[in-house]
Amino acid sequence: MTFRQARWDEPPIWELSASAPTGRAPSISGVPDRWTRKEALRWPELSELEVLRHYTRLSQMNFGIETVTYPLGSCTMKYNPRVSEVIARRKTATELHPEQPVETVQGALEIIWRLERMLSRITGMPEISLQPAAGAHGEYSALLMVRAYFRDKGELGQRTEVLLPDTAHGTNPASATMAGFTTRELPSKGGCVDVDALRAAVSDKTACFMLTNPNTAGLFESDILEIAETVHRAGGMLYYDGANLNAILGITHPGKMGFDVAHLNLHKTFATPHGGGGPGAGVLAANATLAPYLPIPRVVKSGRKFRLDYDRPKSIGKVRSGPGNFGLDLRAFVFTLIHGEEGLKHVARRAVLNSNYVAARLGKRLPRPFRPLVKHEFLLSGEPLLSRGVRTLDLAKRLLDEGVHAPTVYFPMIVPEALMVELPETESRRALDEYVAAFERALDDTDEHLRGAPTATSVGRIDEVECARHPLLSWKDLRAEGVPPGGAPDGRKP
Repeated sequence: MTFRQARWDEPPIWELSASAPTGRAPSISGVPDRWTRKEALRWPELSELEVLRHYTRLSQMNFGIETVTYPLGSCTMKYNPRVSEVIARRKTATELHPEQPVETVQGALEIIWRLERMLSRITGMPEISLQPAAGAHGEYSALLMVRAYFRDKGELGQRTEVLLPDTAHGTNPASATMAGFTTRELPSKGGCVDVDALRAAVSDKTACFMLTNPNTAGLFESDILEIAETVHRAGGMLYYDGANLNAILGITHPGKMGFDVAHLNLHKTFATPHGGGGPGAGVLAANATLAPYLPIPRVVKSGRKFRLDYDRPKSIGKVRSGPGNFGLDLRAFVFTLIHGEEGLKHVARRAVLNSNYVAARLGKRLPRPFRPLVKHEFLLSGEPLLSRGVRTLDLAKRLLDEGVHAPTVYFPMIVPEALMVELPETESRRALDEYVAAFERALDDTDEHLRGAPTATSVGRIDEVECARHPLLSWKDLRAEGVPPGGAPDGRKP
């Protein structure tokens, strides 16, 4: 191959040498012609310095938990301890294969087995599966377990409905629909489940009620035992969305509240990496009734050895290729060992303290719709800003100019112009004060600046609908738009 000098509007290109067939890639012996590339690859060729500057610039353009406070409501953006990262990146962990003979992976199986025992104690449920690939995958798998349970009881044709509070995470109705159920939303009362509405809604059609506690308003469902009794009296199952477990870690657990099945997000409560589409881990926990339906294989201990058990006739089967995402399991295992029982309780207490501290301060500037004491997160309403011609979205964009990430906006929808703020245990008092100060500066800014924010970021206010419909995802897309590598005269940047 030979190097060709690029034009101003494209990267340098490696091309096939003149000895290769014109316009075609070199032939590969034994590979059918229909499977071979018909044109040469166009590889960008850059120096090491150019590559280093490119990725350093990208890292500086992003918001991340390692650099700024990241109070993304209901998503627990906490710090990932470096010790967990170091251990999880050792070759003894990263080079494992899910199809290896069990005799060669005894250490990994023991870690999975021990983590399951830990999570069983934390959730108050006897059986755990680490197999699901992410939180929503765990939700879906849990509902498949509920479906299989009612199939065995001969009630599947009757139990067709999943009940949801209007504060539910958006994945809950999606998972229920994918599992073959219809969904029915119940109204809240003071930010919590309206027990009277629940009593009126449950029937012999109810398969499951999906709930998180504390809920997405940051409120603990104090009527949880009555809720559980109401659902069970109707013959239904109670499902726990573990997104907010960080608030009650070691203090109480879903088993004590009467839940039958739960999923946990290792990236929210147990400090494994969050975001980017993966890797994920949506741990499943089940009580004695639903445990036989957990995915296979299960890790079991026989004497001093560990093996994968496929002999679970009621299981819903495999829900992914391997026993779980071992790299994330290992990180969560290290996190749990480091903290211990008392340390995990401190995690919850500190998260609740941080949330209430910031809520009390910001509540002086914007309305708080529900009772003052919250758990891990709290809600504000930006509705008073509308009289200034400013939306919650404008405030969120303005916070980016202050060098901090915005909270979740417009969710849950039971609060007009909602902002959902969560400050996990990993944030210091100083970081909390800085965040409040940034919030106050944004609120005190001019209406014009708020509507025009952000102005200090690498990209300004964008047309989000256009970006979703016609994203520019590569240098070829940019070149087609006429944007040169260094940016265009009109200010557009690659």
